[in-house]
Amino acid sequence: MTKDDRLNKYAVIIAARNEELVIGELIKSIRKQNYSQDYIDIFVIADNCTDQTAKVAREAGAIVRERFNKNKIGKGYALDFMFQIINSEFASKKYNGYFIFDADNLLDENYIMEMNRTFNQGYRVVTSYRNSKNFDQNWITSGYAIWFLHEAEYLNLPRMKLNASCAISGTGFLVHSDLIKKNGGWIYHLLTEDIEFSISQILEGVKIGYCPNAIFYDEQPITFRQSWHQRLRWAKGFYQVLTRYGKDLMRSMFRRKQNSFSCFDMTMTVMPAIILTNISILINGLFFLAVAMGIFEGESIKDTAILMLRSFGLYYLVMLCMAIMTVMTEWKRIHCAGWKKVAYSFTFPFFMLTYIPISIVALFKEVEWKQIPHTVVKSIDDVQ
Repeated sequence: MTKDDRLNKYAVIIAARNEELVIGELIKSIRKQNYSQDYIDIFVIADNCTDQTAKVAREAGAIVRERFNKNKIGKGYALDFMFQIINSEFASKKYNGYFIFDADNLLDENYIMEMNRTFNQGYRVVTSYRNSKNFDQNWITSGYAIWFLHEAEYLNLPRMKLNASCAISGTGFLVHSDLIKKNGGWIYHLLTEDIEFSISQILEGVKIGYCPNAIFYDEQPITFRQSWHQRLRWAKGFYQVLTRYGKDLMRSMFRRKQNSFSCFDMTMTVMPAIILTNISILINGLFFLAVAMGIFEGESIKDTAILMLRSFGLYYLVMLCMAIMTVMTEWKRIHCAGWKKVAYSFTFPFFMLTYIPISIVALFKEVEWKQIPHTVVKSIDDVQ
């Protein structure tokens, strides 16, 4: 056995709210891992559940604790609840690390083995390859799926190649137990606790790794209404993270040798994509309005409209190229009909375009966590 193959003891933590339909299949996929089950314990937080989530998880073999708190709502609070229980009731287990999953996830049979190898290389946080259970359901689910595939192979993989820090994305990651012990639990409670956690670790000099061979699948929102609520939370969460960590990130870009590039990378992640887009829309909108009111002589509404259409056309082509490039390189890992892979590449730019009104609304609207129902019941064999 090589150093990278050394077995570590892991606790798998699943935060679940009314997930009786899907959580059983996730636990089954964990029990099918090509990794000794003696080194894996599964913990489920049935968080403010009104269904049979706790019962289904217990029957599948998980250690279940129920949490009822209507004031502290969100995944971060549920995770901290379970970490406190593990610390008080299962400290003797001496886990080396903690896997974090959502209830709708499914794991490839080699997932934990591959993550363990990367973990053994010295990374204290490791993220993985995020695939989708329902890529082919509609233009919304495929839009999410293409973005997550792009994020894995065109953002996190290059970061690994450049010896920079990666970033976790919601679910499917591994955290060293020392980090949780140092923090006294899970202390990240902004609307996007994943990016908050990533940035806080990078600021402390931790380098997050990426394991491209560890594949998991999750379910994407099906309706535009569900998608709107979820991405509105993400957009608001990015603003929250920028407000709390923006100054530290920018200072660290210049003052810190270690992880300075990663601080720059995270600054670019949370700031320009939303803010600069909104500024551009505002300026173009005001210019168009000024032309319509006759403030600028010699300019016509038609000419201005053509200019704006050209800008939209350029945006569409950039997003289309990104989608085609991602779909082509990840073709074999996307499990659906070939024509759908091609067709949804052309709808991907429209999916990304909807981020614009979402990010604008998020600037002014109070946003709270809302549950996205998961109804796609598939086994790991169904999605591969």
